Amino acid sequence: MTQSLSRLRRLAKAFAGRGKYEWPGRRFDKVRYDSLDARQKELFNFQKIAATLADYGYNCIKLADHWQAADFLAYHVDGTTTLKIQLKSRVTIQRKYCGKDIWMAFPHKGSWYLIEHDRLVEKIRRETDWLLSKSWKEMHGYSSTNINAGLLRSLADSKLGPVYGPILEEEDDR
Repeated sequence: MTQSLSRLRRLAKAFAGRGKYEWPGRRFDKVRYDSLDARQKELFNFQKIAATLADYGYNCIKLADHWQAADFLAYHVDGTTTLKIQLKSRVTIQRKYCGKDIWMAFPHKGSWYLIEHDRLVEKIRRETDWLLSKSWKEMHGYSSTNINAGLLRSLADSKLGPVYGPILEEEDDR
């Protein structure tokens, strides 16, 4: 009994550290987001949005091959809803996603947003001039870290919840 109590105290003490976690024989250091390469950042951000979607009853599966243009699939506990999701570092629209039932997930000012791509394009058409841009007309895409007040208001029903920890958007704003 004394050994068990002693071990529990050691474990509690190890987990009480700030940012560093020790387990007998192991050491866990929090990773610095800016030390990750692009692929690692994508996986890191996938884990963040997957945790948020879990609060809404979704189980997320990362895809290795961008099946049907999706970065990952989100299956709902209802057993009938599956979302094909593109994970972006900022609000993004691309013509190649039109008509494909793709959902866009992106962070903005500390919150995750999730919206069906074609619905996002319509909101952008109403609230911005992005569809008149050279980027949209010639490159068939547009992305921005800045969202005007009108578009942000129209996205209120697509706001999921807070982003936990650092994310790519914060990196881009520096």
